[in-house]
Amino acid sequence: MDLPIHSGGAAWGADQTGLITGFHFVPGQQPRPIDSHDAAQFLDDPQAAKANQGFLWLHFDLANAHSVRWLERHAHLPDAFFEALGSPVRSTRVERAGSALVAVVNDVVFDFDFDPGDLTTLWVCLESHLIVTGRQRRLRSIDALRQRIREGEQMATPMQLLEHLLREQCDVLTDIVRQLTQRTDAVEDRLLAGRNSTQRTTLGEMRRLLVRLSRLMAPEPTSLFRMLQHPPDWITAGDLQALREVNEEFLVMLSDMASLQERIKLLQEEVAAGVNEATGRSLFMLTIMTVLALPINILAGLFGMNVGGIPLADDPHGFATIAVLILVFAVAATWWVVRRRGN
Repeated sequence: MDLPIHSGGAAWGADQTGLITGFHFVPGQQPRPIDSHDAAQFLDDPQAAKANQGFLWLHFDLANAHSVRWLERHAHLPDAFFEALGSPVRSTRVERAGSALVAVVNDVVFDFDFDPGDLTTLWVCLESHLIVTGRQRRLRSIDALRQRIREGEQMATPMQLLEHLLREQCDVLTDIVRQLTQRTDAVEDRLLAGRNSTQRTTLGEMRRLLVRLSRLMAPEPTSLFRMLQHPPDWITAGDLQALREVNEEFLVMLSDMASLQERIKLLQEEVAAGVNEATGRSLFMLTIMTVLALPINILAGLFGMNVGGIPLADDPHGFATIAVLILVFAVAATWWVVRRRGN
C-alpha cells in the first residue's frame, strides 16, 4: 500500500522552504516521505540524528531563495558545500569536507533536446545521517531516482543513494551516446549517398554536445581518488567498492564518447573536403565562362566603337568573318584552360 505523501513530496514543485521532496530511510522499512517541518525536527535533535534511525534525503530547488537559508539554519552542512554552490567550477567531482562529502554532479534537464545548453548541475552533500541535493532546473536522473524510491526501493546508507544517483546519470549518458551514434550513422549514410547539404551543422552540434558532456559529466579522477583513499569513517567498504565500479563505468563511457568524437571529426573533415571540391568545381566553371567570354567582349568592344576606320565595315562577309574569328578565339581559350586544369 502506498504511503501518504506529505507536502514536501506531493508535487513536482517545491514548498515554501524550497524542499521538492524528502524521504526518511530506515533499515528494513520502506522509505517514508517527509516534509520540511519533520525534517527540521529530525535535524535539530542531535540525539535523533545520532541514534540508529536511518538517514534523510532532502532534495531542494535552489532557485527558491529560502532553500539556502533553511539549510544553514537546520542542516548544519560544511562550509565547502555552500562554497560549491557559488563556485563557477561545475565539473563533476566528489570531495571530502571533514566527516562529510561534497559532490558536484552534472546531468541533463528533464526535457533534454540534444542542446549543449540543456546540461545543468546538481549539488550534493552527504553525512552519516543526511544527504542533501539541490538543483536549479529539473533533472532527468533525479526524477528517475525519485520514482524508484516511491515504488519502494530501499537504501541502507547515504552512499548507496549517491551510487544510485551516479548510476542513473551514467544510464542517461549511455542513452545519449547511443542516440548520438544513431544520428551519426544516419549522417554517414547520407554522406555516402551524396546528400551532404546540411550535415555540417548537424555534425557540429553533436560534436559540441559531446565535448561539453565530456568536460562536465566526467568525474574528476584526482578528487575521487583522494576521497577513495581517505574516506570518512562512516562509509563502509562495500560502498567504496560500489563507487569504484561506478567510476569504472564512467571511464568506459568516456572512452566510447572519445571514439564517437573522433568519428564525428572524420566525418566533418570528409564534409569539408566535399565542400572544397564543390567550390573548386564551381570556380573552374566560372573561370571557363570568363575565358570564353573574354574574346567576345574584346571584339565587341573594338567593333562597337562609333569611329571611322572600323575593319570590314564595308565588307559584305564581315559579320561571318568576325563570327569565325570569335569562335576560333573561344576554342583556343577553352583548350588552354582545360590544358592548364589537367596540369
